[in-house]
Amino acid sequence: MAAGGGLFSERGTVMVDATVVAAAVAAAKAMLRLEGTAEDALLTRLVLTAFAAGEAFCGQVLMTRTEALAVRGTGAWQALPLRPVTAIRSVEAAGGALLAVGDYAIDIVEGVGRVRLPAGMPVTVTVEAGLATRWNALPAGIAHGVVLLAVHLFENRLADATPPAAIAALWRPFRRLGLGLGLGSGVAG
Repeated sequence: MAAGGGLFSERGTVMVDATVVAAAVAAAKAMLRLEGTAEDALLTRLVLTAFAAGEAFCGQVLMTRTEALAVRGTGAWQALPLRPVTAIRSVEAAGGALLAVGDYAIDIVEGVGRVRLPAGMPVTVTVEAGLATRWNALPAGIAHGVVLLAVHLFENRLADATPPAAIAALWRPFRRLGLGLGLGSGVAG
């Protein structure tokens, strides 16, 4: 989980530290020229939605977080479904027992975490993944796209409006597509 507390949910939705969300909400409020806290709850939800959209579009974890992934071994190298992986913290057998070093292999190549496990072996792989640990360390194009999308959603919350093309243009340089990551690779959940 993110350091310092945060807004968390089950795997499949974005988890972002509360200080990062607060900074993004402040940036959105500045762009909207809003004062006070009356719209903070709505803007928080919209910022989290924008982070989730950014992660889905870019194919990368935007803000660094730790996640536990259920993996069933195939006997071959298996790519983990999160990018960019910065560390593989542990590999645990069912029940939480640590495996002997010779029972598995781990590797990180250009942000892609990989494990090699005996066929059929179920484990939990704990990884750290993400582009940045702080809001101001996030690439400017990604951060601005998150704010623009949150502002767009705020301004068009009662209408069916297409997001500005500028958001995709800001995020496109950070888009990473991978064939088969998590699909048929033995990674569960």
